[in-house]
Amino acid sequence: MPQLRYKRMLLKISGEALAGQNRFGIDPATVSAICGEISNVLHHGVELAMVIGGGNIFRGLAASTQGMDRSSADYMGMLATVMNAVAVQDALEKLGHATRVLSAITMQEVCEPYIRRRAERHLEKGRVVICAAGTGNPYFTTDTAAALRGMELKCEAIVKATKVDGIYDKDPMKFSDAVKYKSVTYDEAIQKRLGVMDATAISLAMENNVPIIVCNMFNGDITRVALGEDVGTIVQGE
Repeated sequence: MPQLRYKRMLLKISGEALAGQNRFGIDPATVSAICGEISNVLHHGVELAMVIGGGNIFRGLAASTQGMDRSSADYMGMLATVMNAVAVQDALEKLGHATRVLSAITMQEVCEPYIRRRAERHLEKGRVVICAAGTGNPYFTTDTAAALRGMELKCEAIVKATKVDGIYDKDPMKFSDAVKYKSVTYDEAIQKRLGVMDATAISLAMENNVPIIVCNMFNGDITRVALGEDVGTIVQGE
């Protein structure tokens, strides 16, 4: 078994990723493909916590710009993340992995409440911990929730898995001359607004000196990150 660079990681996946080629909703085939990549990571012995966005179902910020109360819209977005978490849980368990969905909003018939010590015990026992409902508070994004859970659970790295293979100076899906960064500092990510995560999430990582690694969600890149291979873009200190 190859030696791991990161024994415990927080994996952040956007809700839109679960929609596949669709504009919204959950595409079971895409969820299965993503969970296949996650399964490869788990076979290497990584302790994995996850945070999944809800943008494929409902975006609180977008709804608030159209007149909905921001707090109500954000709570609806949190509920969307629970739906995504349960979908990922189902796909991972079909692959033979033990999982637990822990929600910041109590709904005991569906999942466990998020309790930090309980989450840590699950990780120690080899279970995938899927953190749902964001931070449980409006006005905070799932990026911030990912950074917060990463700090609470003593994760050694935050991995943001996306459709591209790193951070670019502009959208590589639209511009063929986009330049990829191999490494950027926390300050650069904030000042240049590179779209890695929101400023609150990056600041949390910076204060605790936890690297953020942006990589492709497919092609085995998540596993390669865990093994310390030079893939994606790393956001770290000077």
